Amino acid sequence: MNERARAGRWAWWIGLRYLRAKRDNRFVGFISGISMAGIALGVATLVAVLSVMNGFERDVRRRILDVVSHATLEGESGRLDDWRELERQTRSRPGVVAVAPFVEGRGMLVAGARSGAVELRAVDPAAEVAVSELHRHLDGTAYQALAAGAWRMIIGRGLAERLGVGIGDTVQAVIAQGSVTPAGVAPRTRRFTVAGIFDAGMYEYDQGLVLLHIDDARRLYRLAGSVTGLRYRFADAAEAPRRIRELAEGLTGSYYISDWTRRHGNFFRSIQVTKSIMFIVLSLVVAVAAFNIVATLVMVVQEKRADIAILRTLGGSPREILGIFATQGTVIGVVGTALGVGLGLLLAANLTAVVRGLERLLNVTLVDPKVYFISELPAEVQAADLVTVAGIALALAMLATIYPALRAAATRPAEALRHEV
Repeated sequence: MNERARAGRWAWWIGLRYLRAKRDNRFVGFISGISMAGIALGVATLVAVLSVMNGFERDVRRRILDVVSHATLEGESGRLDDWRELERQTRSRPGVVAVAPFVEGRGMLVAGARSGAVELRAVDPAAEVAVSELHRHLDGTAYQALAAGAWRMIIGRGLAERLGVGIGDTVQAVIAQGSVTPAGVAPRTRRFTVAGIFDAGMYEYDQGLVLLHIDDARRLYRLAGSVTGLRYRFADAAEAPRRIRELAEGLTGSYYISDWTRRHGNFFRSIQVTKSIMFIVLSLVVAVAAFNIVATLVMVVQEKRADIAILRTLGGSPREILGIFATQGTVIGVVGTALGVGLGLLLAANLTAVVRGLERLLNVTLVDPKVYFISELPAEVQAADLVTVAGIALALAMLATIYPALRAAATRPAEALRHEV
């Protein structure tokens, strides 16, 4: 055991010594450094990109859940007549934190010569605060600005800019449900006063969502005391699909259920697909950098043939020679991976500043909120990603050492020293 341990120590020592550049020959050290740098850059890029994807998904999920409820329960005919009884029955179900009625429909807002299609969402101000966080994005106003019978609305900032209106201005709401007039069927219209403006930070909602008081919407849509459905908030947003399904199965009658993952499922699936593709592509970059170790060690083996022959002559076994060059490749992989992880963490921590600097330098917009729903590039480093990236880089580096190390171990002393003086 002692002999084996000593053999392992001198193989390790010689492997590390080969990595250092001597004065008379710095080429080995140079190509070793290039291999380390290649792995470091590949790992850093992979860590930074995965952090951006995680941060983007987290930020968009948070912004979506600020605006929408976790789940909804709607009547089969598009209305709930017994919603108060349903609210009473479901409020105490497991996981339910809050319930609020709502009325929803599509329409159009007209202000002078400008118009825009919108989603009209009517809420009970007192109950809505408990099921969504949109009130945190109201610009100096609150849901209390929506009073029954006052015919007021709160609109998104993007929509306000598109229509050219502000707080206190009036707009015309037009809905598809018609009213019979002597001239025929005409769309139903109503004038509203803009009572507030919200900025949710998501283009989709800032441009197309309008909040009304639920009593005004009932009169507009002629629902009497009915509502479109109930909005739910659960203790855990991730459990919303299961919770709302279990809740509906325990009720008598037929209902339509939905949750935030269904409404935005394609969006989050596209993020996951993009993340997987980027991981595979950038892993190939790491693989290319890791396999530079093959070229590095092959050249080292070729250069050190005489040294290998002398070590074999002095009693070194093929296994010990293999250990020397496996040590070289492993150290290159470990150092390169460690540097890459550190550089990736540093880049992820300062990503917003880096992006803004590039935007100023190149005079371009790299993160357009109209395209990406966000105005800055977030980053979230996950431990699982770091472990996966580092593990793959190390595995590829160690795999790359196998062929050169075996070639070194197979060197025959007599042939290696035949042409040596």
